[in-house]
Amino acid sequence: MLISLERLFAGDQTRLELDSEFDFSREKVNGVCPFQEPVKVKGTIENRAGIVSLEAEAKLVYHAFCDRCAKEAEREYTVSMEHILVPSLSDEADADEYLVLEDQQLDLEQLALEDIYLFLPSKFLCVDDCKGICPQCGTNLNEDSCRCKKEVDPRLEALLSMLGE
Repeated sequence: MLISLERLFAGDQTRLELDSEFDFSREKVNGVCPFQEPVKVKGTIENRAGIVSLEAEAKLVYHAFCDRCAKEAEREYTVSMEHILVPSLSDEADADEYLVLEDQQLDLEQLALEDIYLFLPSKFLCVDDCKGICPQCGTNLNEDSCRCKKEVDPRLEALLSMLGE
């Protein structure tokens, strides 16, 4: 979705409301298509004293398998999108601070997708305190306790024998 920002950069318009939905259902993350529902983006693009800034939120439901227990789960996320938009830069050293739109067109869909990818955790968990699975028997420790005998580190066996265990 391309948005023309010529009027904002020229100062003819001071505010533009954003309210869009994007279908990212074909996007893959770690071999899975986690965006099964549309991603909603709401916010504004404003020209305040000659500075054009975008402030928005992307709301999404992320479906994936937990990296600890392998259970299928979904989590809701709200991604904050804040950018200062400029038509050009005089100093390339500032390139990390600004979003350069040389043609004064903003691809909101692409920007939302990039911000979501940067926001997503590197390890997806079904719940923050997921216990994972037992490495010996494979029991999901969130649902049941395992009855496996814990292996003792061979370096500590002598200490255990002194304690009488």
